[in-house]
Amino acid sequence: MIEIIPNWHPIFVHFTVALLSLSVALFTVTHFMQGPLKHQWQVVARWCLWFGAAITVITAFTGLYAYNTVAHDAASHAAMTDHRNWAVVTIGLFLALAVWSILIVRNKQTFGIVFVVAMLIGGVVLASTAWRGGEAVYRFGLGVMSLPKVEGEGHAHKHADGQGHGNATPNTDDDMTDFSMGKEEESRSDGHDHAH
Repeated sequence: MIEIIPNWHPIFVHFTVALLSLSVALFTVTHFMQGPLKHQWQVVARWCLWFGAAITVITAFTGLYAYNTVAHDAASHAAMTDHRNWAVVTIGLFLALAVWSILIVRNKQTFGIVFVVAMLIGGVVLASTAWRGGEAVYRFGLGVMSLPKVEGEGHAHKHADGQGHGNATPNTDDDMTDFSMGKEEESRSDGHDHAH
């Protein structure tokens, strides 16, 4: 099997977020539409919901694997657990919405305001879950193997701190290195580099 560092979760999660977000948007917009385009977009919305819900099952299993295998410290463990808890709610909600939509189609009913509001709630929960996943990676460094150096040839642009390459404030590179090494050392020292 091809090894993906750190795991497969980052691949599948993008399909989940994209498909389910598009479904929420289309169901919301089509509620206020008339004509043949409404029907066509609702068909797209349904299939996005169904495919999104199906791939979310894979996303959940790869996420659970990541939760139990990615090296982390105490702070990142709390962030990862928060993301996992929101993900459980999101998964359950969208699986229920997918089943509900199948029943609506099977019974030849219309997607009423209650269903649309439920989809919007699902969209908010999904966004909150995705935000927490991003925080776990970009703020706490979960699954990050190394941090980039802020130096090198051919990089004549400014960074968020207003500094360019070669003009970084003192200890910027050292702080980045210490941060990544510190997390690695801390994850080894506090016993969080193992399955839970």
